[in-house]
Formats: sequence, structure tokens, C-alpha cells
Amino acid sequence: MRAGRPEAKGVALRDLVRVAGDGAAEGVEDALAVEEPLEIRVDGETVAVTMRTPGQDADLALGFLFAEGIIAGAADVGSAAHCGRPGEEGYGNVVDVRSAGGRPIDVERVLEGRRWSETTSACGVCGRRSIEGLLERCGRVEVETRLPEALVHRCVERLRQAQPIFARTGGLHAAGLFGADGALLSSAEDVGRHNAVDKAVGALLRRGLAGPGANGSGPALLAVSGRASFEIVQKAAAARVPLVASVSAPSSLAVDLAEKAGIALLGFVREGRLNAYANAWRLVPGRDASGRAPGGGAG
Repeated sequence: MRAGRPEAKGVALRDLVRVAGDGAAEGVEDALAVEEPLEIRVDGETVAVTMRTPGQDADLALGFLFAEGIIAGAADVGSAAHCGRPGEEGYGNVVDVRSAGGRPIDVERVLEGRRWSETTSACGVCGRRSIEGLLERCGRVEVETRLPEALVHRCVERLRQAQPIFARTGGLHAAGLFGADGALLSSAEDVGRHNAVDKAVGALLRRGLAGPGANGSGPALLAVSGRASFEIVQKAAAARVPLVASVSAPSSLAVDLAEKAGIALLGFVREGRLNAYANAWRLVPGRDASGRAPGGGAG
């Protein structure tokens, strides 16, 4: 590795050999997305281990615990911090979430004795896998929110602009939560799609903009940079987000869950087009108030 160039958080520099189309080879340095394990503990007891990109770890832990029903909101949490001391081996890869005073987090009641072993950055379901079980816990998203098609496209485009590590590495997913007016409320990047969503949701939990107490100020749209799988819709349902937009395809189970949960699931949102796979009534088609077409052209 070439000396003198510091690595940014979430970015690692590695040497490689680049081979051109004519067979010519040269040694160069490339920026890669960091992937490391994160152990999530509740009051000192390990609940899960996931592979993630370091950064926003406390938000990731809060979002994960919230999506799984282990906490009802930020009020259940007294603190969330890395264990150990800077400089110690493994420091930064364990987050301990402590119960708020007088509000012990009863992990056993929720998990019924289950614990999760190490998961990959692609796995986010980790437990309640049935749609019926999830809906029993979360319920349907009953708000009447509808969003203009043009606003959805602008939000997805805004998410693309909020990916600084992806711009350097090309190796991360992103998630963004937007208000009904299109304002970006929180965003995050990670090697795992579900981790990026947990980080974005966790950030809003801390600010009281998701979960109990949101008082109608919660997010209206979750935009994700990759495919829309079951765990993405699962986390949207837990956070009461009525629309999910993806630049890629959904899975069949994601569509089934979105339909039953009352969530509009939009796929292939790019270049002025999209597919509405579930609850298309939440999408207001056509031009926005400025007269722009959904793709941003004059029309």
C-alpha cells in the first residue's frame, strides 16, 4: 500500500494489478468498502452479530432492535456505545445498548430464548420470517399518505447524491428516509442493504422522528439503492413508512408483505420510470406542481 494517504472511515486502500483490454498490466491502488463484524449486545448480553461497514454503529443497533420489536423506541434506551477502549484489539466492533432507568429491555420475552449467530451483510430477517407474525407485531401501515410520482423520482436521485463512500468504492448500498415534502431526514451507507436501513431508522429514532412520539412527523418514503427484499419491507413496516422505492427489482415475498402491510412498493425507479408492485394507490401519477415531468424534463 502506498504511504502517506490516510484511509477515510469506511474505506480501505489496497494494491491491485489492473489489466487493460490489450493485456497491458499495471500496479495501482484502489479504494474498497470496509466490511467488519459488529456484535450487538443488550445490557451486556449478545443478541446478534452482523457484518457491516463501520460508522453509525449505535444507529444500526437501535434500528435493528426496533425492527425486531426488542425496543419500542428510543425511550427504552439509556445509552448505546462501543465497548472497550480505543486502541484495544477489536475496539469499535461491539455496541452495548443499555436499558433506560426503570425500563429494562426484556430480550427473552421478545426472542423466546432465540439468539442469532453471525449473519452475512446480505441477511437481515434473523427471526420472525412469516408475514403473519410480522403483521401481528407491527400491524398494517394505515396512514393515508400519497406521494407524487415526480417527488419519488427526486428522492431517489437525492439518495444517489448522498453516497460519498460509494462514489469512491462502488461497493456499498444506501438507504434514505424522506418526509412527505421530499426532505431527506436521514441516510446511511453500508455493505448490507438491511444495515443501511437500520442506520437510517436508528438516526430518526434518536431524534424522535420514528416510533412512538413521532406524531405524524415520521418518514413517508424509504429509498434504497439495491433490490427490495423482504427484510427491507419488514423494516419499513416496523418504522411505519408507507412507501418504499428501489432502483432495482423486488422479491416475490417483499411484494406479498408490502401488499398485506399497506405499503406501496415501487421498483426500477430510474430514468423517469417505475413499476408499482403493491398499493399503487399511494402514488400520485403525472407532473409535479412546478410542471416538471416525473423524469425531470420539460415535457
